[in-house]
Amino acid sequence: MIIEIGHYALVLALAAAIVVSLVPAIGARRLDQAMMDVAPLGSLVLFALVTFSFCVLTYAHVVSDFTVRNVWENSHSLVPLIYKYSGVWGNHEGSMMLWLLILALFSALVALFGRNLPDRLKANVLSVQAWISAAFILFILLTSNPFVRLDPAPAEGRDLNPVLQDIGLAIHPPLLYLGYVGFSVCFSFAVAALIEGRIDAAWARWVRPWTLAAWTFLTLGIAMGSYWAYYELGWGGWWFWDPVENASFMPWLAGTALLHSALVMEKREALKIWTVLLAILTFSLSLLGTFLVRSGVLTSVHAFASDPSRGVFILCILMLFIGGALSLFAFRAPRLSAGGLFAPVSREGALVLNNLILTVACGTVLTGTLYPLLLETLTGDKISVGAPFFNMTFGLLMAPLLVAVPFGPLLAWKRGDLLGVLQRLYVVAGVAFAAAIAVFYIEHGGPVLSVLGLAAGLFLVAGAAADLWYRAGIGKVKAHVAWKRLTGLPRSAFGTALAHAGLGVSVIGIVAVSAFSTEHVLEMKPGETTEAGGYTLSFDGLKPAKGPNYSEERGHFTVRRGGAVVADTWSAKRLYAARQMPTTEAGILTFGASQLYVSLGDPTKDGGIVVRIWWKPFILLIWGGTLLMAVGGFVSLSDRRLRVGAPRRKARPLKPVMEATE
Repeated sequence: MIIEIGHYALVLALAAAIVVSLVPAIGARRLDQAMMDVAPLGSLVLFALVTFSFCVLTYAHVVSDFTVRNVWENSHSLVPLIYKYSGVWGNHEGSMMLWLLILALFSALVALFGRNLPDRLKANVLSVQAWISAAFILFILLTSNPFVRLDPAPAEGRDLNPVLQDIGLAIHPPLLYLGYVGFSVCFSFAVAALIEGRIDAAWARWVRPWTLAAWTFLTLGIAMGSYWAYYELGWGGWWFWDPVENASFMPWLAGTALLHSALVMEKREALKIWTVLLAILTFSLSLLGTFLVRSGVLTSVHAFASDPSRGVFILCILMLFIGGALSLFAFRAPRLSAGGLFAPVSREGALVLNNLILTVACGTVLTGTLYPLLLETLTGDKISVGAPFFNMTFGLLMAPLLVAVPFGPLLAWKRGDLLGVLQRLYVVAGVAFAAAIAVFYIEHGGPVLSVLGLAAGLFLVAGAAADLWYRAGIGKVKAHVAWKRLTGLPRSAFGTALAHAGLGVSVIGIVAVSAFSTEHVLEMKPGETTEAGGYTLSFDGLKPAKGPNYSEERGHFTVRRGGAVVADTWSAKRLYAARQMPTTEAGILTFGASQLYVSLGDPTKDGGIVVRIWWKPFILLIWGGTLLMAVGGFVSLSDRRLRVGAPRRKARPLKPVMEATE
């Protein structure tokens, strides 16, 4: 009975979403306060109903209720409890429920924390959020119902996909969706502002915290997915330019551009039209990613759905919201003022350069991802656009951005002094280049261009520190005065420095592991040894073992350096009985920021086994940098200036507003 109640709650949620999507919007047009007040209450009711429905589905998984098709297809009575929870979203239907839950959560947060918003704008924002919620509730109810019963009920489930039975996949989807779906608020603000006809600095001030929160969670989600693929799939790589990976990376690139564009709009009332367009495009890319993963047009370890009817439904949602928002933008944009002017050499100019590079890079990734699909659809020919294309085009586009990032915070608003900034940064650049040469020498050579990549990463880190250094006046004023200035800086200044430094740390890790890593593929028998990364690995043999729902063959390796044992590790080949599906569990040893990675292959006829061994120097800096970027995002969010909105303003008729902005 509880399952039917959960299903009914989802139906009631659809009714609530329809009410919130219509009544407040009509009230905003008529300036009817009572109708506009329906938006916050209705959004909270919608969130409560969706949360209850999601909890019912979670309960069914935890108690292994195999009368529910979704539980039978994606769970097993022997699955550890943590994977019963993660199994809720480790499938198409459940992941869409998580998508909807987070969408309703953001609507509720806007209702609770948007008290400083003008009533008309708030009503329109929550109304647009409800339109999106209603569309996805319909999608779930009509094509992806997770509450379908089985009669008769099976005695046992089919088990969760073994590669999803990992703590990383318990964390990755919620973080990713908090980013993906969080951009819906920016989208709703953009559409609501276009409906109302008012785009100003106050609008950017309201949008920026939501953009920053979504960007931060998406950063963590992408990083967690990358690390999971690295250690779980046994491929030894951290990024594969998989189309589904690209689907999450494109909103991140657009969201990064939006974050910087909104800053220009808030500070200088410039780039108004461009910022609104970016807000629409960022969430549009999130919807596109949802379509790619759920439509069945892609075959990937990340993709869930293969039902064409689902793909057609999501494509209709895509066309409705993206097409509708862009049409509204095309109608309203010519009647909006572009904003203030500024010199090319200024902080605004640096942020425009940032936007230009990021959007072109995003377009490049979009082209490389969709072109094979479009070509196959139109001609039937199948081609593959792989890592060489993305590495070349994306790398070349991002190189000038890495150099330009430290300049931006040091330039003045409206008109900057480029020569003065160069004088401040030339020592930083020299130190970064010298340190890059030192790393190159320590690693005993490699591609010469790696020196430039390492120098760029170090320049980003040192440039972020230099920004705080010069702001505090260190070396120019007394120590206690400099300390007082430093501690008096707004938290957003520290957040920006941390985010830029984190980008530099990730660049250092990417360049180092790409230039200096080594790989050995060989057959090993018990007692044999091999060298990797300055360490000696001895293969001690295989040992069978059993887990709660799998059996495995574990290979033991002893690691020595200079003849002394420094570590040991196990690498395994698992077989999950319910699905008869094998997986590889890599043995990973960490030495500082570097790792020794051991993966078992197939056994050989003469009693040996194929072993793949990678030495990954400084690879942990890749994810350490992303964590630093996320910390920077949270530090910026804690800035009081992002939590205190502009005062309320009385609503004015739409026509005078439009005339004032022309």
